[in-house]
Amino acid sequence: MNEPVLSLSDLTTWPRPGTHLAVLGHPIKHSISPPMHNAALAELAKADPRFADWKYHRFEVHPDELPGALERLLAAGFLGINLTVPHKILAVDLIARIGPAARDVGAVNTLVRDNDTWLGHNTDGHGLARSLLDELGAALAGADVLLLGAGGAARGAAVECLQRGVRSLRIVNRTAATRDALLAQLAPLAGGIPLSGLAPTDLPGNLPTGLLVINATSAGLKPTDAPPIDLASLPRPRAVFDMIYNPAETKLLAQARALDIPAANGLGMLVHQGARSLQHWIEAATGRADAPIPTDVMRAAAEASLAAH
Repeated sequence: MNEPVLSLSDLTTWPRPGTHLAVLGHPIKHSISPPMHNAALAELAKADPRFADWKYHRFEVHPDELPGALERLLAAGFLGINLTVPHKILAVDLIARIGPAARDVGAVNTLVRDNDTWLGHNTDGHGLARSLLDELGAALAGADVLLLGAGGAARGAAVECLQRGVRSLRIVNRTAATRDALLAQLAPLAGGIPLSGLAPTDLPGNLPTGLLVINATSAGLKPTDAPPIDLASLPRPRAVFDMIYNPAETKLLAQARALDIPAANGLGMLVHQGARSLQHWIEAATGRADAPIPTDVMRAAAEASLAAH
């Protein structure tokens, strides 16, 4: 059954038995995180009855309501929270304790109860790296990365690239000011890794072969969107990854497949970032850091939810 959309008014009479988790967003109606996580919890409960009363909910929370929402969910006894658009960046200034990865990215997508406060994490980078490896056999370490975009998603991907030791990182974005601002933010994290910015219409002719192309723009969400880059203008890439997962086949991915370049969309990233969030919550509740998360079940539930929509 589809998980209903809840509001903060539902917390007024909340006291419910069990362990509760939630995703907050605005809008949140089309989030596929609830069916994905609840399927995982049902699978975990087959082997461990402690998970039988765990439940994952969705809450519609306006940005202005976020500070109060975090306080009320803590008071209501929630174990963990996922944050999606537009709350990931807003929450950084609201959470007293934030892990180093989330601090570097400047965004938080996972909150874990720690006594009377929240501990913030960002699992998106883990989701990206794991999906690249699982679906494309592409490790970030030692890779030459061409990253498309300079917004929040691109910053998260760029930080993960640098932390995992890419050989080089090139940021491609149409707006020079936005691109340069991101490069300035990344420079202290780069160490000795070559970091540069490019315009999509002015790509140099000396790009290396075997680039790992990662799309972190929104180009492709609409059928009328042009692809963010012409893959045919590049030396043959090693692989193409598009963070967009709905639609499953963007024009960028269609071109990659037409050129016989290995390609994958962002559904695996969503699954693996969710799995890492679940690991954080399970460790907080049980002390177990190695619980096997059923990512295959999570992916099947996510695909079924997308098909239903």
